Amino acid sequence: MTLRLYNTATRTVEPFRPLVEGKVSIYHCGLTVQASPHLGHIRKEVVFDVLRRWLTHRGYDVTVVANVTDIDDKILAKSAEAGVEWFAHAYIYERELHDAYAALGCLPPTYEPRATGHIPEMIELMEALIERGHAYVAEDGSGDVYFDVRSWPRYGELSGQRVDEMAPAEDADPRGKRDPRDFALWKGHKEGEPVTASWPTPWGRGRPGWHLECSAMAGKYLGDVFDIHGGGIDLRFPHHENELAQSAAAGRGFARIWMHNAWVTMAGEKMSKSLGNTALVAEVTKAFDPRAVRFFLLAPHYRSQIEFSPADESTRGSLAESEKGIQRIDAFLAAAKEHGITGGSARGSQWDAFAAALDDDLGTPAAVAALFDAVRAGNKALADGSPEAADLHATVARMTSVFGINPDDMPWAGTSDRDDLSPVVDQLVATLLAERAEARAAKDWTRADAIRDTLANAGLTITDTPDGARWSLEKK
Repeated sequence: MTLRLYNTATRTVEPFRPLVEGKVSIYHCGLTVQASPHLGHIRKEVVFDVLRRWLTHRGYDVTVVANVTDIDDKILAKSAEAGVEWFAHAYIYERELHDAYAALGCLPPTYEPRATGHIPEMIELMEALIERGHAYVAEDGSGDVYFDVRSWPRYGELSGQRVDEMAPAEDADPRGKRDPRDFALWKGHKEGEPVTASWPTPWGRGRPGWHLECSAMAGKYLGDVFDIHGGGIDLRFPHHENELAQSAAAGRGFARIWMHNAWVTMAGEKMSKSLGNTALVAEVTKAFDPRAVRFFLLAPHYRSQIEFSPADESTRGSLAESEKGIQRIDAFLAAAKEHGITGGSARGSQWDAFAAALDDDLGTPAAVAALFDAVRAGNKALADGSPEAADLHATVARMTSVFGINPDDMPWAGTSDRDDLSPVVDQLVATLLAERAEARAAKDWTRADAIRDTLANAGLTITDTPDGARWSLEKK
């Protein structure tokens, strides 16, 4: 089946054919490292990590470039508030971003350029735009450089807006603009700002505008035209609209497909630092199994909204359900190992349904359903002693590897709850389960239930299988 993806630019699901046969190039906007990353940020990382894994499984050589915006107004303001150098402030949160990637098992980008390392490429792009008549230097001596939106007839094509319907750009002071909708390519150095946060240009010292950074970095590492540009839906306008306009106006084809994931909301509002309604990745992964958090973010379709609220029992229930789903998967894979299951191939109706779902615009809901169909069929095959168990084990293992939740893959291998418990505790639990088995054999149901309840109160989940009871640690 041909892989199909929804292209925000054309608003249609299109067959995906890479620019270069056998290779896929992806650029997605990384975090502006001004504060700690929350689930709203990291959903994008999980979505594009699954896309990357699926493309790799299909045989493509995938290059992923995800930038770090390490200079902007908020970084300057927050670093001054904290009394630290702006670059030190940015680096603190850049490291937190990397920790969040790792916490949810995201593969690192092929390359992760910083905006401050690409000033020459930005100056080159601005010079091309000025020469073509699509950008201008403010006449007030500020050193600001603006993109002239009226000079580019295609402006608004990505978001489906017309210039006259747009609000004025908010990324720079309106002084020196020909049109209030013109956006800043370059911001002249202002009195009171750190000199270290400015670079020399033909128009004076200053620093880059947000939109310019991404166009320059994408072009440097992926070329004038590349396959996929991704990001959250909140970036479609103005950020991605402006990226497209300035790149295309400079004569670069830029992205062939634009993919945008929907928000993670809290109480119906977009999760954002400014609203204070954040769920920090570092905190959520302490309260819940990190694989379950990843599963919670990838299971809905990437273009559908996810509601999260720590105080909302329905949301906690969703995360708890994700944890139970992970436990079901782990229990089957562990049981197959105990049966000595090896070999096998990912194939059959469940695998076909999984592959068809992901080929259809990364349809994870149907792919998740296929995964649990394979787990159910696998458990039955184990109970029946069927030779199909080997293929079903291989199928579940392959599916979970594509999702990035396979317990035997890095970085999860060796990090299960049972590995964190001492052998003494393990033996005590085994002893209690043996006593429960004896009670059940003697039909002493009261004693058997009491042992089960004792273990449950200690946070253990007991699963009865044809080969005896199995246990797992359930996080509270």
